Amino acid sequence: MSDQRRVRLRLEISREAARLFWDQGVAGTSGDQIAEAVGLSTRTIWRHFRSKESCAEPIVMQGVVTLTKVLRDWPRHLSLEDHLAADLTRLGHEAPPVDMADEMLAMKMIKLADTEPALRTAWLMACDQTEREMCAIIGDRLGRPSDDLEVRLHAATAASVLRVLDEYIGAAVLAGQDLPEFKDATAVARRFAEAIRRATGGVVGDPVV
Repeated sequence: MSDQRRVRLRLEISREAARLFWDQGVAGTSGDQIAEAVGLSTRTIWRHFRSKESCAEPIVMQGVVTLTKVLRDWPRHLSLEDHLAADLTRLGHEAPPVDMADEMLAMKMIKLADTEPALRTAWLMACDQTEREMCAIIGDRLGRPSDDLEVRLHAATAASVLRVLDEYIGAAVLAGQDLPEFKDATAVARRFAEAIRRATGGVVGDPVV
């Protein structure tokens, strides 16, 4: 099996596992049920995942793909506010990197992680990946190695901002709440950028000459 096919299959399994976890709980879901939902043997499930809870990892990771991609594409001459506003507006008119159905499943798993420690592990693994991405992004903008201590500290605080805002927005969306402060792409950009600036003491956010 090619790496690309393996990734697609893992995501397909993860989607079905996430739906089952949300509908009937993690404890109420078995590996056999996940396999049946995907149309595979249970043995195949265990070839791709170490446990039923780990089946949630690919879909949870989908929850951070869009924003990390936007941040990786941040031009040096733009402020974070301007870049986020432009890119999020563009994504509103184009097909986003991650399907909205996957984004919703990711939100559900992140919310379920509040009471499911095994799913919390999957979410924190995704957040760790975000922090690593932020090390590379911030290091590049500051002209320092990604493993520089100051870069790592700023990356850790920025990643924490993204985690908290993702959890807050996801919980509100699932509860059907209105979020006036996130009413459009410009408002979302401003809120994320302001939070990252504050968390990093103003170090991250400005254009780089």
